[in-house]
Amino acid sequence: MSADFIFRILGMIGFAIGGAFWGKSLGIAANVNPTASTMTVDQYAFVIGSVGALVGLILTPYITTRPMHALKKMLTIVSAHSLLSALVGLIAGLIVAALFSFPISLLPPPFGKILPFIAVLLFGYLGVSLFVMRQGDIFTIFSNLRGGGSAAPKEGGGWADNRNILLDTSVIIDGRIADITRTGFLPGTLLIPRFVLNELQYIADSPDSMRRQRGRRGMEVLSALQKEPAMQVRISDIDVEGMREVDDKLVVLARQMRCPILTNDYNLNRVAELQGVTVLNINELANAVKSVLLPGEIMNIRVIQEGRESGQGVAYLDDGTMVVVENGREYMDKEITIMVTKVLQTAAGRMIFGRPEDLSAANH
Repeated sequence: MSADFIFRILGMIGFAIGGAFWGKSLGIAANVNPTASTMTVDQYAFVIGSVGALVGLILTPYITTRPMHALKKMLTIVSAHSLLSALVGLIAGLIVAALFSFPISLLPPPFGKILPFIAVLLFGYLGVSLFVMRQGDIFTIFSNLRGGGSAAPKEGGGWADNRNILLDTSVIIDGRIADITRTGFLPGTLLIPRFVLNELQYIADSPDSMRRQRGRRGMEVLSALQKEPAMQVRISDIDVEGMREVDDKLVVLARQMRCPILTNDYNLNRVAELQGVTVLNINELANAVKSVLLPGEIMNIRVIQEGRESGQGVAYLDDGTMVVVENGREYMDKEITIMVTKVLQTAAGRMIFGRPEDLSAANH
């Protein structure tokens, strides 16, 4: 039995009783000078009580459970720092309003009665807004005071302590996130919503052996992240109502929390960027940190397979970059020295073209 149904029944009963008493009062007033068409007191009570029951049945959730659900949803999204800052700001604003209200209450009416109430609303709002807006500075001051007044950040903390980064399921399964966090280049707190964890568990329990293996690897990566001392990992129960797809929930949640999404999913990347959400893509990071080679440079590679064109050989660097070697088929399964002739950047990554150094020297 849902809470909405219970409150509808209670509201129906309450509004029916209130309507019956109101109808009885109206009936008594109407029957002071009754006419032939005037209803009796009981009829007034029954009709208005029935209308009250109908109104209570329809409107009760909108004044009870619906506002509570909206408040609960808002509180799950807002961070603990923001809630604490808002509470402190409200208290500070009310204190200032109380001090300010005493002298203006001595003004002649109606100013002496209206202005103190306006001051409470104004200073309360200003206090909440100011403290939430400057919460980072406020918590930094308290941290410095607790640490003995030192201006240096605490070990394991820093400028991005309050920054949240949402993790996608694909980036957890990928596994490279664990290595990236160990380098310290990813500041902030890794936030994993419960619906992402549920999807990861669903993949780990899949009847497909390949999907099951990927899901279990994601669980191991997540466990390794939680044990990493240099990184804060938090699993949250925050959710987005009205949506079923995990990607849609992540985008909406990132917009509400104003935080980036860490992923390597191309489709999620495009959808998030179209909606103005910052995306941290591991594949783009991997392409960005690959070694930069210029035409004319010399490098050693091992030809491992044939190319598409006649006489071509193909090799791969340690970072996965493909190297196409002109006339490299005759050096199959051999380590050779080549000269880079061209570097091509494609949507799939970087490709390097070269030719064996001895052939290039012979041509000169």
